[in-house]
Amino acid sequence: MRRTTFRTLATTTATLTFVATAFTAQAASPTPDADDPLGDADLAEKYPVELLEAMQDDLDVTKDRAVERLDFQADASITLDELDDELGDDFAGLWLDTDDDVVYAAVTDAGKSSTVRKAGAEAVTARYSLEDLEQWQSSLTAPLTDVDGVPGTYVDLAENTIVVQVHRGSRGEARQAARVAGVPQRAITFEVTTEEPRTYQDVVGGNAYYIGSGSRCSVGFAVTTGFVTAGHCGSTGATTSQPSGTFAASIFPGSDMAHVRTGSDDNPVGAVNDYNGGTVAVAGSTQAPVGSQVCRSGSTTGWHCGTIQAYNATVTYPQGSVNGLIRTTVCAEPGDSGGSLLAGDQAQGVTSGGSGNCRSGGTTYFQPVNPILSRYNLTLVTNGGGGDDGGDPGTSCTGSSYTGNGSLNRGGQAVHPDGTYWNQSGSATVTACVEGPSNGDFDVYLQRWSGSSWSTVAQGTTTSSLDALTYSASSGYYRVVVHAYSGSGAYTTGITVS
Repeated sequence: MRRTTFRTLATTTATLTFVATAFTAQAASPTPDADDPLGDADLAEKYPVELLEAMQDDLDVTKDRAVERLDFQADASITLDELDDELGDDFAGLWLDTDDDVVYAAVTDAGKSSTVRKAGAEAVTARYSLEDLEQWQSSLTAPLTDVDGVPGTYVDLAENTIVVQVHRGSRGEARQAARVAGVPQRAITFEVTTEEPRTYQDVVGGNAYYIGSGSRCSVGFAVTTGFVTAGHCGSTGATTSQPSGTFAASIFPGSDMAHVRTGSDDNPVGAVNDYNGGTVAVAGSTQAPVGSQVCRSGSTTGWHCGTIQAYNATVTYPQGSVNGLIRTTVCAEPGDSGGSLLAGDQAQGVTSGGSGNCRSGGTTYFQPVNPILSRYNLTLVTNGGGGDDGGDPGTSCTGSSYTGNGSLNRGGQAVHPDGTYWNQSGSATVTACVEGPSNGDFDVYLQRWSGSSWSTVAQGTTTSSLDALTYSASSGYYRVVVHAYSGSGAYTTGITVS
């Protein structure tokens, strides 16, 4: 689940010796702002610099505005989950206006508009529910596959319609296919387009890897057993090099997903190559709402950003139709296939294909990452290493070199060890965990002092009551923050440095 950025409590003075690890909590320096330890002076530290620079270049926004938009989108993701649950069959979708920071949510029952407004969104009354539109869209796949000149379909939430893209001269046949599928004509809009989506397989996007005798594709996101990528890059059983591996599973067309299992000597890292000499950390895989601004990494064209236009788009490639894709305005070119799509620090999908280029612009489609993880039972590697929770705490936080206890109400946070921080001399592995109430969701964050503010360098943010992280630390000042994401009650936190 997506975690909103929070501001930690002020540190207090204390001195504590960690018995088994010989490091000492500090009270004198550094001297963070007592009112805002995270520091408003440099809000951009909450997000990767490379991501913010790409947003500035492609979306014509300032760094501060880019941060504001990412914060806004993170909050909207929570609203999306809440309204989807509360509105049920009456939910007709949620989308964003990032220019004016407005969240729109559609309902088929006007009487539930108050629920939307209570959640902080603008209510829109719609004719069809999102569930109906997506089911009808799915029913169109088979009949439209036999129609030439239909590049794809997607649901336009703001217009409450299924958009069927057609080449000039194909509308009549596409309309007849829709009638055969039994989809209400008022639920469909036929859009004439010149798009001709194709897959991006020939050269690398993201980090390069090679298939068979030399064709190239891109690593999407690291998982504990290798990486995920686009299915059209290789069939099941195909071998890869740099890194060496095997396609353990692959689907294309229908979907465009694959899992490449790499060797034990390889080290999956929870980050994306920014092609500017660094990497962007991946913190999770929470789905961003329609209207969110996203950025893509690819070796052909580097970093480029755009907006999510729709989910569950269907695209007809020459090889066949692919369903369930993310439709975006991000540009891409051949060679970006399989590469990474991010919303802030959240993994969204792997590059499938599209139209246009990065000189004149275009439309690019992405296979969502969560269905890949779910189908193949994979664990996303986050924050530069480890699993989705950053580490394995076992069944409790007992046995740590330092153990702290406390109690928090929902939304509260506390700093450890004992309200302060420690000075780490030399390299070490830091593990931290939190065990909260059984009916709660408490998270744990490791922060490092940057010289002007505290920056989160690792986190454990699963939905369970027990979370952990592991981080390879260099010299510096560190502290652990426990955050009560949901629920209230007592907790235990543990820290070990080895």
